[in-house]
Amino acid sequence: MSAPSRMSTAPDVEQAVAERYSAGAQAVEAALCCPVDYDPRWLQVIPQEVLDRDYGCGDPSRHLREGETVLDLGSGGGKVAFIAAQVVGTSGRVIGVDINDEMMALATSAAPKVAEAVGFANVEFRKGRIQDLRLDVVATEQWLAAQPVTDLASLQAFEAETARQRRESPLVPDASVDAVVSNCVLNLVATDLKGALFAEIFRVLRRGGRAIISDIVSDTEVPAHLRADPELWSGCLSGAFQEEAFLHAFEDAGFHGVTLDKRDSAAWQVVDGIEFRSVTVVAYKGKQGPCFDHDQAVVFKGPWKAVLDDDAHVYERGVPTAVCAKTFQLLRSAPYSGQFELLEPVEPVDPETAPVFACAPPLSLAGGPSAAVRRPLAGRTTAISFDDACC
Repeated sequence: MSAPSRMSTAPDVEQAVAERYSAGAQAVEAALCCPVDYDPRWLQVIPQEVLDRDYGCGDPSRHLREGETVLDLGSGGGKVAFIAAQVVGTSGRVIGVDINDEMMALATSAAPKVAEAVGFANVEFRKGRIQDLRLDVVATEQWLAAQPVTDLASLQAFEAETARQRRESPLVPDASVDAVVSNCVLNLVATDLKGALFAEIFRVLRRGGRAIISDIVSDTEVPAHLRADPELWSGCLSGAFQEEAFLHAFEDAGFHGVTLDKRDSAAWQVVDGIEFRSVTVVAYKGKQGPCFDHDQAVVFKGPWKAVLDDDAHVYERGVPTAVCAKTFQLLRSAPYSGQFELLEPVEPVDPETAPVFACAPPLSLAGGPSAAVRRPLAGRTTAISFDDACC
């Protein structure tokens, strides 16, 4: 496939995306879809018009669990949100966020039908920009209708009002959801706003929560002349992350345990020799915070000779390695559970008097895993390991 000849040097990304997905809400556009195999048991209650207008590239819903609060970014016609609603059940909750009015109308019209079919209603859809989850767009539109911006003074009043909304009544509050899912939407956000988008995902997740993102990535960096084409951008191509940069974006936002859960071997599309394919990434929140010494240690089981975590801690196979209490808790949970023997002191350390643990990474990793701090096995017992799926 070759790039279209019509190009714009400064495409209005949001306008291009809005126009294409508004049309896609009215009539099926096959060019926006990747083949995805969903669990058929969840599809039976979803109206056909929603299924037909699914423009995703993966299935993040399979990583969800009963009772969770889930945020679906770029929820579109609601397919993933309705699947998630069934997975999390009556004790869970699903919030879909989208900016496109036509897609929102499709989702909200289907919601009562899904609720009637499953016997409970646990889904709501909110209008918002996924890179600015503090701003309630409906409230902002209502304010503007009553107080339109006509001069500098009214512009300043508008800016003050949106600042107040973000501060006092955010669309999605801090640390309010267990999981953030998104299906082929992050690539639609303008390049200069993608950092804010990842920061928002991190902000709204609770400690211990996770992001599960399916999206289109490229094998090499997308050049400027392709990024300048609004048709390619709205088609989930020009705005794609280079695949390694996609993983780094999670790290830069503060996530740990970043896992490439799925990577399609075959390219979805090839444009000017650049391969675009679907991936699903799972990443976790919770490594931030102070480090205290509870006299704990871990032993990496292998099979690798040594591994390096997201804080540059080195774990050598078979070596009892000292860790802080925070890292100890991380390593006993997903995605690390089962990879380490967890060693607790026979006499527990009082958290109130625990000393600070020098958790800084080694100054240089050139020396390899020998930088790990060893602890003797005497006086320690193996702790019970568990993961997020327990209890």
